[in-house]
Amino acid sequence: MTRQEYRDIYDAVDVAMEVHSTIGRGLAEQVYQEAYAIEATMRGMDVEREKKLYLSYKGVELQKVFFADFYYKGIIMEFKSVEELCAEHRAQLLNYLRIAQLDRGILFNFGEASLRAERYLYLPAEDQFVLLTHENYKSYITD
Repeated sequence: MTRQEYRDIYDAVDVAMEVHSTIGRGLAEQVYQEAYAIEATMRGMDVEREKKLYLSYKGVELQKVFFADFYYKGIIMEFKSVEELCAEHRAQLLNYLRIAQLDRGILFNFGEASLRAERYLYLPAEDQFVLLTHENYKSYITD
């Protein structure tokens, strides 16, 4: 991940922080999605809502289509508004990263008193996901 790619994650989280601080916690996910799209557009960010993700099997595209809440500069973003994130929420984002063959994702939870933004890096060679923290993110920046 380059410094700019990490900066893109930071920018995406900053939009969500503004949305959460403006309208608060616990509303429906769709409310946060709409507000996020508005805030991102106001900042000149080209986000794609309801990004279609396609999966292939042995070179044949499957009919099943997945929809990520948002896509921005190679980042898949999933929104939740729940009391607490669980393994299923994380699995959804991580599967979307595999399907899209992308390496960066953010799982947002707008249901908590403070916005939760879990930043993930997918390492396809090891088929592993890393939760990026303030302590470890620098070790994954390549330039």
